[in-house]
Amino acid sequence: MRAEAEEFIRLHHAENPAAGDPQVRTAAVLAEIEATGTYVHTPAELAHGARVAWRNSNRCIGRLYWRSLQVRDRRHISDADGVAAEAVGHLRQATNGGRIRPVITVFAPDAPDRPGPRIWNEQLVRYAGYAGGPGTGTEPGSVVGDPRNAGLTDLALRLGWPGGPGTPFDLLPLVIEDGDGKPRLFELPPDSVMEVQLQHPEESWCEGLGLRWHAVPAIANMCLEIGGVCYQAAPFNGWYMGTEIGARNLADTDRYDLLPRVADHLGLDTASDRSLWKDRALVELNRAVLHSFDRAGVTVTDHHTESRRFLTHIDREGRHGRGVGADWSWIVPPISGSATPVFHRTYDTAESRPAYVHHPEAAARARGEFDL
Repeated sequence: MRAEAEEFIRLHHAENPAAGDPQVRTAAVLAEIEATGTYVHTPAELAHGARVAWRNSNRCIGRLYWRSLQVRDRRHISDADGVAAEAVGHLRQATNGGRIRPVITVFAPDAPDRPGPRIWNEQLVRYAGYAGGPGTGTEPGSVVGDPRNAGLTDLALRLGWPGGPGTPFDLLPLVIEDGDGKPRLFELPPDSVMEVQLQHPEESWCEGLGLRWHAVPAIANMCLEIGGVCYQAAPFNGWYMGTEIGARNLADTDRYDLLPRVADHLGLDTASDRSLWKDRALVELNRAVLHSFDRAGVTVTDHHTESRRFLTHIDREGRHGRGVGADWSWIVPPISGSATPVFHRTYDTAESRPAYVHHPEAAARARGEFDL
């Protein structure tokens, strides 16, 4: 922690000269670590660290606006009730009537012998996935809803959640623990979650499928690491790129797997892949997503625009003497990759701190793999 703290203090003061003498602050931090085993970031350090963690996110194409991240300092909150209430507040602030704002809410960090709270959900808003089989009225191995969340849905049911009406888009409750390993359930108030009903700009088939998606993609189970301090509960969001919904969430075969149904409604020949029915269905599904969000007045970006913005981000960071790390497989959009400028180049994959970090145990919680 000492080395990481020193590195972060140098970074913070180099990019914020008004912060004062870095040597004075470093000495105070090291003394605090020696006495307590950890240290407390100033509000300015926390805000800068959270924003730089976004700047350093190798898998994120939307980093151009990293400085605009609104930081909600809730480090005084460690109880599950408080975390749940502030998570709802986060969604309301981020939604902003459809003009989505990048927001992070930072709760109490881990400390020696005192773990901070955890949010088990992968995102603050996720749809349930009800596994089929005997007694469910559905085929074994099938899932009603989002298969990605089948494990967490089962966990929530075992914790006493009565389940929703059984649609493909039932909102999951939040699963939160105080850091003691004992999860509790909290329902999201309906008015805290904005959803967009999907419609195609020309055809009526989309309305017949009853599709919708939520407006705010708030990642909830990644750890914010700043200068050796771990904030395990720090949900954050930007806004959606349309392909995240139309080419992944709704189209992936291990998610909603909608391409065959879309192709059927479009009257496409699905007997052979050489007809490119998947490609045509994918484009029309993504058109529906962009059209619907625009029609509802909800912020969304498209993959062509965001690709150009990412190259602007690289150029802007270069003028400040900073390199930009990136994971090509995440930066290149999942449709029309070679038609975007981010495809035709390579990237430095080195990761920097501060950072948002995936921990294996957090992924296991999101899959509902912990015993009660």
